[in-house]
Amino acid sequence: MINKKVNNVQEALQGIENGMTIMLGGFGLCGIPENSIAELVNKETTNLTCISNNAGVDDFGLGLLLQKRQIKKMISSYVGENAEFERQMLSGELEVDLIPQGTLAERCRAAQAGIPAFFTPAGYGTEVAEGKEVREFNGKMHVMEHAFNADFAIVKAWKGDEAGNLVFKGTARNFNPCMAGAAKITIAEVEELLPAGSLDPNEIHIPGILVNRIFQGVKYEKRIEQRTVRAKN
Repeated sequence: MINKKVNNVQEALQGIENGMTIMLGGFGLCGIPENSIAELVNKETTNLTCISNNAGVDDFGLGLLLQKRQIKKMISSYVGENAEFERQMLSGELEVDLIPQGTLAERCRAAQAGIPAFFTPAGYGTEVAEGKEVREFNGKMHVMEHAFNADFAIVKAWKGDEAGNLVFKGTARNFNPCMAGAAKITIAEVEELLPAGSLDPNEIHIPGILVNRIFQGVKYEKRIEQRTVRAKN
């Protein structure tokens, strides 16, 4: 058994340098690698291209990296609740590649599976298809999309073991599973890190073969983007 455990977030993020392309799991603020994002802020890593469904909020998640101008380009499916993301995009300070959400997920999964490209009908006839190869399949036009080519993928799971096997909880099982193994190096931060063999094999969502480094995170805030409650009667 290969032990993938590293001692802390600093050790886990070794090798991440300025100008790299990084995948970051999560949807909104759900299931984001909070510890790793905070460490990227501390490391002052700059000129990053970040692949993530969105960029968190202004003062949390990837919004912290945007505040410090550490992100050169965002590859996302929507702007979300982040006013600074919107401002930087509209002002031209930030390169933004907005991708249909299903296409974003499939470009991650294709990279994970070693598939270089695929065809999808999503985006045909729109700006999304400009400059891309199109083909007709079964009477319907499709756009060719390439798998992502990222240096690092950083995912967050509920539980993991020292062999890198991962279990996600609830809706945190969003972009995390398809990003694991989709980059040259995959880093997993987990709330609970167990000895190898502790997890029920039938409950494992991602096998350790797709993970290179794993560490136990601390002090998760797990913020909610939009808290909606019922009015009192």
